[in-house]
Parts: sequence; C-alpha cells; structure tokens
Amino acid sequence: MPDITWEAPFCAEGSSCFRLGTDADGNGYIAVAGQEKSPITDSLEALRTLITEIKAGKADHLL
Repeated sequence: MPDITWEAPFCAEGSSCFRLGTDADGNGYIAVAGQEKSPITDSLEALRTLITEIKAGKADHLL
C-alpha cells in the first residue's frame, strides 16, 4: 500500500463518512472512513473531474 495522505473525513448528515487522499506518485484515493485499506484509486485528474462533476450536479439523480 502506498503512503497515502488522507484529508479529514467528510460526513453528511445521516450518511457514511468519506475520506479523500493523495500519494507522492500523483494518485487520488477515496475511501469510507475507517476502511482506508480498501480505497478506490485513480489519477488526481480523474479524482478532480469526479469531484467537479458531482459539484455540478451530475450525480444528483443518485440521491
């Protein structure tokens, strides 16, 4: 497992907490808080795109 620098957990009301992280090789990670040993990983650009699209409302239909 690479050395991942995790951000503080993001927790919404009544839902799971998620953490975002990065490593020195330019990879981005998303994990459920407490399950950081099983993250989803991709490039920082892919993580940036995912967050931008979510903020733009393109995942609202999942709520």
